[in-house]
Amino acid sequence: MAAARVEYITPWWVYWLHNIPHLDLSLQPRTADFQPGESGYRQSLLFWALVIAGCAFLNLVFVSIYLICFCCCKKDESLETKRPRSCCVTWTATVSGLLCCAAVGIGFYGNSETNDGIYQLTYSLDDANHTLAGVDNLVSGTTYKMKESLDQHLLRLNEIFATHGDYVQTLRFMQIMANSVVSQLSSLPNFQETSGQLSAAARQVSFIEYYRWLSYLLLFIFDLVVCLVTCLGLAKRSKCLLVTMLLFGLLTMLLSWTSLALDTSSAIGTSDFCVAPDKFIMNMTQDRISADVVHYYLYCSQSLKNPFQQALNVFQKSLNTMQIQVQGLLQFAVPIFPTAQKDLLGIQTLLNSSESNLHQITALLDCRGLHKDYLEALIGICYDGVEGLLYLGLFSLLAAFAFTAMICAVPRAWKVILARDRDYNDIDEEDPFNPQARRIAVHNPNRGQIRSFCSYSSSLGSQASLHPPTQTVSNAPVAEYMNQAALFGGNPRYENVPLIGRGSPPPTYSPSMRATYLSVNEDQSPIYGNA
Repeated sequence: MAAARVEYITPWWVYWLHNIPHLDLSLQPRTADFQPGESGYRQSLLFWALVIAGCAFLNLVFVSIYLICFCCCKKDESLETKRPRSCCVTWTATVSGLLCCAAVGIGFYGNSETNDGIYQLTYSLDDANHTLAGVDNLVSGTTYKMKESLDQHLLRLNEIFATHGDYVQTLRFMQIMANSVVSQLSSLPNFQETSGQLSAAARQVSFIEYYRWLSYLLLFIFDLVVCLVTCLGLAKRSKCLLVTMLLFGLLTMLLSWTSLALDTSSAIGTSDFCVAPDKFIMNMTQDRISADVVHYYLYCSQSLKNPFQQALNVFQKSLNTMQIQVQGLLQFAVPIFPTAQKDLLGIQTLLNSSESNLHQITALLDCRGLHKDYLEALIGICYDGVEGLLYLGLFSLLAAFAFTAMICAVPRAWKVILARDRDYNDIDEEDPFNPQARRIAVHNPNRGQIRSFCSYSSSLGSQASLHPPTQTVSNAPVAEYMNQAALFGGNPRYENVPLIGRGSPPPTYSPSMRATYLSVNEDQSPIYGNA
């Protein structure tokens, strides 16, 4: 057991956190020793929480200034030649979403590590409490046997052996040995108060850890929901979702900074404890438990003497002496006084039970069991616990950056949506690819027909001013088709007209349109000239 203490080695991240400057609220340096009862030490932890709060305030000011500038400093829309590009918004939303997912993944790992460390701490506290409570129960039970049960047997034997002085003297010697056993048991420390404190500490830590773990789990889910709904609002171009998620994004950003402040203060305080845990425990127990006892369990070395060994040896010798006396009485007194056999056998059973309790007490008071619990508690809180807090701090920082970028992307997405809506309104309602035109045609077909007729008439009027050059006469139907297409400006409304082959004008035409048509076709056929 000489090398048992080497099992706990303070990790490097604990030293790194411990070496962070400790300043109180008046910016005066403080000692880095773990002293939670002192106001100055608590102020040094609060100082770093306030530093994180200042960073959160600067972040909020930056976001507010960005939103105000974006809303107030608008360019003249008449001078813009291009619509706002959505590429920047898309990439910003994508990177923010990936960063948020990565932050949540890191947070899940950190939350699990912290929970494992706290669980190992509470398990070690419960196990140590079970050990100390077992010692108290065995000591109290053995003391009761030596006082009450043994006294009853000795009183009856004194009445039986009243006429035999040697046997009465033997009973008195056994009474002296029993009093010696009780005295040695009384010299053992009473761990009842310490056991109660360990039990209360384990329950309180478990209660706090449950709600801490649950709070972070809800925060992870909330972050993912806000991120996914924001991406959905960008994809669906929903203004309502974007405005709602802008507000929730601000809330999530503030929650991330708050969790970062709590994680930073907790990590620094825990690291201060993990650098010198023995010193803190010695100071905390100096008024209730002997320093030799605490030192024995904290270091548990073969070079250290068991502070209870002398009392246990006296206990063992007293029991052996009483066993010898009882054996002598059974051998020599029972043949003379047969009624004494029952009480002597009862005393022998009581001594055997007390010896069994002695072995259990010796095993429980040995330093190896409690020292093992102590090392497991240190490893759980200083390795897994502090490491998990660092990962949770990284999650909070990444989440704050991710939602800051996402908040800055929402106004640009809003502008892109407005620009696209304006472009849709400017497109001709006859455009089959315009969704607004399709809605007009479905909900108001008469209006669509009227606008189609007006467009058709205006197109005919514009064709009257055209004077295409005379083209080479060809009897091929394809040439006639091309001439007619050139005449009407390639308008798809008049392509594939079935009357082109017979030289007939369109069904609907104006007098100026007919004169233009005859002047173009007077050299192609004498039939058209007479027409």
